[in-house]
Amino acid sequence: MYSKTVMEHFRNPRNVGVIEDADGVGEVGNPLCGDIMTIYLDIEDDIIRDIKFQTFGCGSAIAVSSMITEMAKGKRIEEAKKISNKDVAEALEGLPKNKLHCSNLGADALHMAIKNYEDRKAGITRPQPVRRETHLHKEGDTCYCPYCDVEIRADATFCEACQSNLEDEH
Repeated sequence: MYSKTVMEHFRNPRNVGVIEDADGVGEVGNPLCGDIMTIYLDIEDDIIRDIKFQTFGCGSAIAVSSMITEMAKGKRIEEAKKISNKDVAEALEGLPKNKLHCSNLGADALHMAIKNYEDRKAGITRPQPVRRETHLHKEGDTCYCPYCDVEIRADATFCEACQSNLEDEH
């Protein structure tokens, strides 16, 4: 069951979008559940003046992205670094156990965006990680619907739970 706060941030997410020429960008993804989050930072005098996100994922991932942007906006970089996955889950008044990984993604994306900002500021260029788009299965792997996160067969082409066609995505 989702809290009212999770549902509010899912239905009315805050800070959705892209910041062109962002001072810091962090992207994380979980290939097991299909969630991908990108956080964009606009920083002035080491204060997060603006923060936006783009998230492809379940309702929990969207709510986490919205909440973490609200928590970080207006904070000094050192304060924002201290925001943890536990802080995000608590601010959302809890997440179901099978969705707690979403709060990890939100905190990780924020921390990666801050690290990207600090690297740029220091003149450090790091290679971008290679993103693996294919969804491969090994014998015995558990698979989940990329739309509703319900467990499905690895060879499923349709999710009965959310009525989604999985032929292209799965």
